[in-house]
Amino acid sequence: MENQLLQGDALKLLPTLEAGSFDALITDPPYASGGVHAGARQRSPAQKYLDSNLHADFVGDERDQRSHLQWMVLWLSECVRLLKDGAPVCLFTDWRQLPLTTDALQAAGFTWRGIVVWDKTEGVRPQLGRFRNQAEYVVWGSKGAMPLTRRAPVLPGVIRAKVLKSDKLHLTGKPTELMRQVVRICEEGGRILDPFAGSGTTLVAAQLEGYRWVGCELTQHYADVTRQRLAAL
Repeated sequence: MENQLLQGDALKLLPTLEAGSFDALITDPPYASGGVHAGARQRSPAQKYLDSNLHADFVGDERDQRSHLQWMVLWLSECVRLLKDGAPVCLFTDWRQLPLTTDALQAAGFTWRGIVVWDKTEGVRPQLGRFRNQAEYVVWGSKGAMPLTRRAPVLPGVIRAKVLKSDKLHLTGKPTELMRQVVRICEEGGRILDPFAGSGTTLVAAQLEGYRWVGCELTQHYADVTRQRLAAL
């Protein structure tokens, strides 16, 4: 099975993939977050996350809580079909959507196994009189039982990785070093699915760590960025 980057809506693309053909689901879906109140969450991602035009905008990040939960369950339920028994699942989220993400994981039929902390380091923008908002999270679980005999290493529960401007090619892009550590939850030589590839960091990390992969990306700009990054490896 060859590596593939598919362009389009994940909800339409996932049903076209072969059942039981993936060893891990590792993805950073839209959070539909970025504000305390509903009005703030419904702004464009560029306004919510950076207030700048450094990166192209993307769609699907403006849902309210109910529609976001339903959407999460829809694509996660399709992923249950695609994963092998015992395969791990890793979903990125922030503090606002952490409860919703754990609910969606379980509602789709996966077993919830824990939370990994991504420590973004003290480089995040500080605010006087407040705790630094320097952590995001990976909600992780599996498709049913997860044997201890899997060919994968012991992994850290807290991963410290700074966001570098030279390495961030998406509004909500994750560091390549962070993703290189996360993908190691997959069995050696396994095949990783990322339905929301963005600028391709999970796919790049998978390639560098010796895994096979399939990614989906809706936005033309970011699909092009991903292809360029992969071609440069």
